[in-house]
Amino acid sequence: MTDPRMARLGQRLPGLLLKTEPADLEFYGRDWTRRWTPNPIAIALPAQSEEVQEIVRWAVEERVGIVPSGGRTGLSGGAVAANGELVISFERMNRVLGFEPVDRILTVQPGLVLEALQRAAIEHDLTYPVDFGARGSCTIGGNIATNAGGIRVIRYGNTREWIAGLKVVTGTGALLDLNRGLIKNSSGYDLRHLMIGAEGTLGLVVEASVRLAEPPPPSNVMVLAVPAMQDLMQVFAACRRSLSLSAFEFFTDRALEHVVRHGAQDPFDQVSPFYVITEFDAPDEARHALALEVFEHCLNNGWVNDGVISQSSAQAASLWRLRDSITESLAPLKPYKNDISVRISAIPAFMQAMREIFEREYPQFDIVWFGHIGDGNLHVNVIKPAATSDTEFIVECERVTALLSATLTRYQGSISAEHGIGLVKKKYLAGTRSDAEIAMMRGIKRVLDPFGILNPGKVFDPA
Repeated sequence: MTDPRMARLGQRLPGLLLKTEPADLEFYGRDWTRRWTPNPIAIALPAQSEEVQEIVRWAVEERVGIVPSGGRTGLSGGAVAANGELVISFERMNRVLGFEPVDRILTVQPGLVLEALQRAAIEHDLTYPVDFGARGSCTIGGNIATNAGGIRVIRYGNTREWIAGLKVVTGTGALLDLNRGLIKNSSGYDLRHLMIGAEGTLGLVVEASVRLAEPPPPSNVMVLAVPAMQDLMQVFAACRRSLSLSAFEFFTDRALEHVVRHGAQDPFDQVSPFYVITEFDAPDEARHALALEVFEHCLNNGWVNDGVISQSSAQAASLWRLRDSITESLAPLKPYKNDISVRISAIPAFMQAMREIFEREYPQFDIVWFGHIGDGNLHVNVIKPAATSDTEFIVECERVTALLSATLTRYQGSISAEHGIGLVKKKYLAGTRSDAEIAMMRGIKRVLDPFGILNPGKVFDPA
């Protein structure tokens, strides 16, 4: 039987594409967490901003929650629709709307895949420098919703730094045109930045003005084998001191093992407990020689025991696969993921504290670490043993995540670096934000989403 609410939406927007088949509800109703059973009322696929506004007005009248959906590559349950919400998929709003060469601003719709955005920038001899391993499936709307960072934050910063303006539909159906591409704008509060990282709880992004940059100079990639955790920061300091870094990542031997099993090529004969991959400017032979000097300096000090530097773009891509393919290689194993951040200087002490907790509390679990040392963002992946049920596994992981959250509080870190709070982490929000901050966040939501329809239940529960 057709839901009368959906019939009324169809009458209101006769040209709106709606999907209600069970397979579609399951596909669009979840993200990469796979922990909740999808249960959306339907999937709406608008093609223009006016349709989004009318959908929101309908949702207000019907008191139906709305879950915005991009590439659904998130790891915090931010795109899950498990309680009869309407999913708004932006996959049809995926066009480049225009380019202003003087301002170097590309105007795009939220469903544009990151890789397509990067290609569009190249067509204008420019670059969009924010980058992730999921570039082929994540969308700019989702990147904005979580203020995603990725692998080149050390040079280019997070998504926030590249958003010149936004058009956003609020929880009343109003359309806000925020900042309009201005570089300087001191006319009151910058609501554009309020929307970035809000996970769709304050408004639905329907258009983004994205700044582009000069293409980077030629670069090289170096992968180093590191014998001990305390050496990671010594290597980072040496590389940052002498090289112009665009990325500095690390992963463990367990991560390398999974990636190699997934098809990547191991460049080393011997196993080391830690590895570093760094990309740096190498426009000439002198810069390449400088990288060799850095490697030799680290080798002589015992901070690394092996290394390889790319000699071609193909080899550079092969080396980057060691880092980019980690999440993909772990996905079939149903890992429990934590995406956290601390100050760069606190990484060694924090990692040691957490390793002691894992060894004490998780002796039966395979722990895979990797992340962005250059910006203090660490990814902790717990692999589910085959003999452990999904329910038992999540209970055990959440028990230790509480210890992780307490440790982060001690080191003044964050339970979410770049994937948002969503459903997974909202119980730990108080470890990162004070009661006063959370009260203010709730107050802001009441102003922009007075009926509580935008991504309900995400980040925090209603007061």
